[in-house]
Amino acid sequence: MGEDSWLAERFEQQRPQLRAVAYRMLGSHAEADDAVQEAWLRLARTDTSGVDNLAAWLTTVVARVCLNTLRARHTRREEPLEVRMPDPVVRAEETEDPAYAAVLADSVGLAMLVVLDTLTPTERLAFVLHDMFAVPFDEIGEMIDRSPAAARQLASRARRRVQGRAPAPDPDLSRQREVVGAFLAAARDGDFDGLVAMLHPDVVLRADGGATRARHTTVLAGARTVAAQATTFGRFSPFARPVLVNGAAGILVSAGGRPLSVMAFTVSDGRIAAIDVIADPERLARLDLAGLDD
Repeated sequence: MGEDSWLAERFEQQRPQLRAVAYRMLGSHAEADDAVQEAWLRLARTDTSGVDNLAAWLTTVVARVCLNTLRARHTRREEPLEVRMPDPVVRAEETEDPAYAAVLADSVGLAMLVVLDTLTPTERLAFVLHDMFAVPFDEIGEMIDRSPAAARQLASRARRRVQGRAPAPDPDLSRQREVVGAFLAAARDGDFDGLVAMLHPDVVLRADGGATRARHTTVLAGARTVAAQATTFGRFSPFARPVLVNGAAGILVSAGGRPLSVMAFTVSDGRIAAIDVIADPERLARLDLAGLDD
């Protein structure tokens, strides 16, 4: 096997892990793929004879590319409090896709990704790499030109913000399905009180309807406010099918072979704490929904 082929094989072995890092850093499939591709291009033109740990070297490259992307994104953002909906990972309820399994090795839901997007770029890097991938703080510090102690402080600050704003989902997927099913049944029946009962008092509903809206993402909060909006979900029940969205119970609504929306639910302590909806036709068209909208 030639040197180039050997290097390409080593890279392909690392690709699922690298993409998992990039996805958690960026919340975007396209940007994650671009970051991994950039890592390959840099690897191909670099003399790696002195690299002892290729996996760590590649992770560093991907992390730095993602950091630059996050910094550029924050510079472009017009509104500091703007909510950016991440790209979901949607699969059938039973899946053996190894790439999907790698992305969700430590399951991270859409609600968590929304909160990660409120962190500073360096906070997000420190938290994702250390808390999700166990990268040591000395390596993280080198990536951002900070001391290990400073990297630890960034991760700690990010952790406090995440724990305060991202509800921990119930680990029992079957229980999640039961709660979501009961919620959708109440929506179908127009049972307002039943909807409220299934929602956490501080539930948040985020919906990305696309560029035709004055503001891409609509955010509603509170059980009664969200329940009032959720009564409109009932008319879509004949077109809804259960799916996994980032490893959690979700719903895909489609008609005539065309996806209409993807709904992700965060179920915590037996009630729905967050609902994230993507109904933007352009974003839905870019998602990998092959075989799911039949």
